[in-house]
Amino acid sequence: MVGVMCTGLAVGLAACSEEDPDAGTNGVGKLAPAKIQSRTVRAARGADAVRVAGTVVVNKKTYKLDMRLKADGGTGSVSTGGGTFRLLRVGDHLYLKAGAGFWTHSEDGKDGHGAGNAAQKLDGKYVKVPKGDPAYQRLSTFTDKGVLLDGLLALHGTLAKGGRGSAGGVRTVELTGGKGAGGTLDVSLEGGAYPMRLERAGGAGTIQLSDWGKDFTLREPKSTETVDYGQALPG
Repeated sequence: MVGVMCTGLAVGLAACSEEDPDAGTNGVGKLAPAKIQSRTVRAARGADAVRVAGTVVVNKKTYKLDMRLKADGGTGSVSTGGGTFRLLRVGDHLYLKAGAGFWTHSEDGKDGHGAGNAAQKLDGKYVKVPKGDPAYQRLSTFTDKGVLLDGLLALHGTLAKGGRGSAGGVRTVELTGGKGAGGTLDVSLEGGAYPMRLERAGGAGTIQLSDWGKDFTLREPKSTETVDYGQALPG
């Protein structure tokens, strides 16, 4: 009898000593996968600001991003095969800033005819992108918090909850789509249920999300920093 009691006591103590993975968290890890996704999307949309950094593959082209975004605009850098440029959007006003090398690069990898003079004029200046230019819609996507996050955070296939981990020093729970083939999202277990890291479906890039709710200043560039190229940017 004493032996049975001791065995039962030992088992009970061992069970009590097991660490609760949700202790001290926001409780998201206890939810069903669909509710985790819903809570995450709501938290992301409700945040005043965010930093998005990493790689995105679109139409077989790889873009490296480091953008800070909020409701009325965004600022940061984008790198492609053609070089690196900075984007700044304040309200409807979108600006692109790059060095001369970026402006002389053409799709065939050679300098365009007459591009040298334009490149020197645009070198290191904020160039206002006309709203009528086809580039405006494509480039402004990188500065639009709502559009960019909606596109990035979608998981495809059946949702499932994975194990616990961490991203950016924050405890997370993993959410997958299609057993990982449809993307993997690490959701914060601390504070708001923010998405912290995303591996996009089909190897289409990995994104780190941070500085949720951390405000930053957006301002129009000074007139001495800008060039108005006209109705259309160089090709």
